[in-house]
Amino acid sequence: MPTEYLQTLNPHGLPPSVLELKVGMPVMILRNINVEKGLCNGTRVTVLGIGEFLSKVKLPGVDGRVEVVPHFTLSTLENEYPFTLTRKQFPVRPSFAMTINKSQGQSLKIVGVDLRLPVFTHGQLYVALSRVTSVSGLSVLLDKKKGVNSTKTENIVYPEILLR
Repeated sequence: MPTEYLQTLNPHGLPPSVLELKVGMPVMILRNINVEKGLCNGTRVTVLGIGEFLSKVKLPGVDGRVEVVPHFTLSTLENEYPFTLTRKQFPVRPSFAMTINKSQGQSLKIVGVDLRLPVFTHGQLYVALSRVTSVSGLSVLLDKKKGVNSTKTENIVYPEILLR
């Protein structure tokens, strides 16, 4: 297969074919590298240094611990494509934004929550708004077209999925 075609593929759990990293950039770890050190799948870290085979990253939290992320050989799942795609790359992906689910368990200084569409799972709004460490770091985007009072979002409850 042509290399150009393979580089356009963006399978779940694999970093992009061309991964452009910059010092200070937030990235999300895509694999459990060292759970004891906090290098876990879904952890958001900041790039401090970039080498040919290793990247230095700062973990979130008060202590700002620094760890090293090595190159990995990563492959697609067996049923994802009719072939196995393998990439040798840092197991990270740029993370300037993330879903509410991915943010769960993290504390962030600045949070922007897009509520132009209502949240779809019980507790999601709470999770989204409680990630920020200070109310001054919170911004909420609402849809002004939905009515005069644009400071509210709809809380949709589906009674058919509630336990009886």
